[in-house]
Amino acid sequence: MNFRRIFLVKCLLLLFPSVKCSVTNFIYKAVNESVLLSIAAAGSVNEARWWRDGMKLLQIKDKKVKYYVNKNECRCNILLNGTLQIESVVKKDSGKYMVRVYQQDGTLKAEEDTMFIVQDPVPQPILSAECTNKTVSVKCEVKPKTKDETFTIELTRDKGVKIQKNATRLELHKQHPGMFRCVVKNQVSNKKAEKVIKCSGQLDFYVILGIAGGAIFFVIFVVLLIYCIRKKKAERLEDDDEEQMTQALQMKSETVVRELPQPPCNPTPKQLRVQQRPLPQPQVQQQALPPLPRPRTQQRTPNHPRERP
Repeated sequence: MNFRRIFLVKCLLLLFPSVKCSVTNFIYKAVNESVLLSIAAAGSVNEARWWRDGMKLLQIKDKKVKYYVNKNECRCNILLNGTLQIESVVKKDSGKYMVRVYQQDGTLKAEEDTMFIVQDPVPQPILSAECTNKTVSVKCEVKPKTKDETFTIELTRDKGVKIQKNATRLELHKQHPGMFRCVVKNQVSNKKAEKVIKCSGQLDFYVILGIAGGAIFFVIFVVLLIYCIRKKKAERLEDDDEEQMTQALQMKSETVVRELPQPPCNPTPKQLRVQQRPLPQPQVQQQALPPLPRPRTQQRTPNHPRERP
């Protein structure tokens, strides 16, 4: 209720108690709740009468309550200060309620109108999305119980909000996916739905750039890893080859040393003679000389002296 208006009415009634006025308030309640329709007029109430849509409901006079409708069907009661109380309200209780307050002499003191509206709690909204080319179409929809039932729908993405009143369906078109929130409300309740919308096959430019950069970095890392592994392997092979060569040379030198005869500590006389024997001198190959002429070996016949006759 508008408290400023009520305060103004009370001030006017205090200043001018004989002034007739009409005040219209709006009150909303959910089904199965209770409501109190109070009177803005100040002072004690001697007589008050309540109507709904022109039909007289009940009255109080000299602290006595009189019903003009079935009490059980009305589910209503009037308090001593003229306030109308309704228990377990239903949608058919909605309507325009009017109260008239009378003074003891029967003159009209005040007249007030109240619009009372009973609503069902809002149903759970349904959030769906459709990806078309580079646009994301998000739809928030509610299914009302009656055809004439409408709601206020808010569809939000980040800081962008789209609001539509008196609706059961709302669509929002965006170029980028993300977190979407739908809030459906009326005067007595509200419910929301949240959903992360992702479109397969449509990636943001920065996402593609990040994936490409990550792939390039991964390839470079793999190439460097393979290079380092091969380099270490080659160094290990070189070290193994050098070690094998060193071991081979060492084994060869040990073998030669083993093959050489070791001089005994106390040589025998025979060994001493062998050691003192001069080593044979190497023969110098003489140059072949031409053969000498062979001497004549023919014997000369001896000359016998001739005999004298």
